[in-house]
Amino acid sequence: MTTMNVSLPDDLKSFVDSQVNDGNYGSTSEYVRNLIRRDHGRLQLRNALLEGARSPIANNADSDYFAALRTQAQASS
Repeated sequence: MTTMNVSLPDDLKSFVDSQVNDGNYGSTSEYVRNLIRRDHGRLQLRNALLEGARSPIANNADSDYFAALRTQAQASS
C-alpha cells in the first residue's frame, strides 16, 4: 500500500476527525479510502449512464419488453 499526504484546512480536518471520533470510521485513512471508493463508483456509474444514453435504442420499452425481462430475471434467480 502506498502513502499519500493530504493538506486540509482546519475546518475540514475537524470534520474528518469528528467522523472518526464518532465511530463512523476506524481511522482517517479509512474515511478517505471510503470517499475515494464512493467517488470512483459514482464516476463508473456516470460513465455507464452516458454510454447507455449515447447508444442506439435497441428495443421498444413496451409491456412485452418488460414481461420478457421479468421472465428472464425469474429464470436466472
